[in-house]
Amino acid sequence: MPHSEKQQRTRPISVGQLRAFEAVARHLNFRAASEQLSLTQSAISRQIQTLEDEVGVALFLRHTRAVELTAAGAQLLRAVVPALERMDGAVRQIRRSAGRKNVAISTWASFASMWLIPRLEAFQREHPDIDIRIDATDVAVDLDTSDVDLALRYKQPGTVPAHAQRLFGEQLTAVASPWLLKSGHALKRGEDLAHFALIEDSVAHQTRSLEWLTWRRWLDQHDLKKLEPKRWLYFNYAHQIAQAALTGQGVALARMPLVADSLASGDLVEVLPGMRLDSPLAYWLIVGPRSAARPEVRAFCEWLTAQAELTRLAIGETL
Repeated sequence: MPHSEKQQRTRPISVGQLRAFEAVARHLNFRAASEQLSLTQSAISRQIQTLEDEVGVALFLRHTRAVELTAAGAQLLRAVVPALERMDGAVRQIRRSAGRKNVAISTWASFASMWLIPRLEAFQREHPDIDIRIDATDVAVDLDTSDVDLALRYKQPGTVPAHAQRLFGEQLTAVASPWLLKSGHALKRGEDLAHFALIEDSVAHQTRSLEWLTWRRWLDQHDLKKLEPKRWLYFNYAHQIAQAALTGQGVALARMPLVADSLASGDLVEVLPGMRLDSPLAYWLIVGPRSAARPEVRAFCEWLTAQAELTRLAIGETL
């Protein structure tokens, strides 16, 4: 076959051919592959021959009593196995969820781990027949076209759709673990921060819209522009910042709604409560237009709104 003709092969490969190929490659035996797929050996042989014709090279070396993958066959197998596994996994998930009520939520990782997931057990107790799927990503999904029902986002007013529901705002505050405060220098005034490591969001230094999350802005707002800490610790996720503070690695500039539970439990201490800094950002609920009328989505939104009210009370916010 001319080389140019091989280059022009663009027809998609049949999934049946790929399954036959994977079965033969797994067993290195046509008979065992035919038994696995409940096909005749001649049918398996035809599938493999057709696949090799489509690919343009031999995928197996045929011996008298066995077969052996060629280099091209091994290369194709590395792509085929995970593709078939992902496809089969998706089908299993679809079959399991068919006929069941479910709610798909898009949010970012820190909010999911610090606020949403710790509360979900209460919703599941109230609604044991509703399945929940959380997609944690910083990439905004299109609720008009995706299979996500609602999104929880961290945005400034004016940057969210008109139908978005505000859950709560936020303030930034300095927090630390109780044992850090007992083991070192006293921390009673802003100036005392110079004796501690300061933990903050590294992404805030790279994104202009998040600059108010930085310690430098907080220090400037409290006339502490020249203060230099013992050292700096930077993390790019809010849950990492909180974890570092919980383990006593320094004083964190934390978002009040995300650490309210840790403050209530005493795992973290708000060290300078009179020096909170208001943030222009807020937390929003955005419901997809195709999902808003479904009873399970409405039930989740009602529960979420009630949980948001408790958070507003915890951080001292009134709408």
